[in-house]
Amino acid sequence: MVSSIMTVSEILIYLTPVMTGLIGWFTNWVAVKMLFKPKEPVNIGFMRIQGIFPKRQSKLAERIGKMVALELLTTHDIRNKIMEEGNLEAMKLFIEEKIDEYLERTFPSKYPIASVFFGRARRNQIKIDILEEVERIAPDVIERIIEEIEQKFDVEAIITDKVTQLSPEKLEGLIQGILKKEFRFIELSGAVLGFLVGVIQVLFIEIFK
Repeated sequence: MVSSIMTVSEILIYLTPVMTGLIGWFTNWVAVKMLFKPKEPVNIGFMRIQGIFPKRQSKLAERIGKMVALELLTTHDIRNKIMEEGNLEAMKLFIEEKIDEYLERTFPSKYPIASVFFGRARRNQIKIDILEEVERIAPDVIERIIEEIEQKFDVEAIITDKVTQLSPEKLEGLIQGILKKEFRFIELSGAVLGFLVGVIQVLFIEIFK
């Protein structure tokens, strides 16, 4: 009878790493779930429980908005992008196309008599004059537009408002989509650490029994 009890005891001892591994995994799994759930506050006795992200969504939105505005998408970046040589050239080509369209199609249809006195050479000269004027005033116009953007386009406020208005489900889906692998690693690391703790416990029992 004693031998049977000892055998059961030994089996339980050697199962310790498995049990501690499961406990470690379950503990971290619950911790990850509690980042998002419960979505609404739940009263349990004297405790009020709510998922960390739903509870602090407004504060999270403020921090994301500030980070984006300061580090990721500043009005300085917008200015530099607009002022890139390739973009300016593309704008010039677009304006030239619109001038051609007006002089070749719109103007003759709207002013058929006047267009008789404006041959192709004259129309080309008008286009050249307009493009030169556009090129002259373009920097001032672009600078004025950028200043308007800087005054009215509040990146921080826009991002903060967007994140604040996300439903808890969308917020969870967004964060899970970004950090899914990391959350899985946290769960598995809990199982591994728990298993190692169990192994250490078994070793101590074997050494000091």
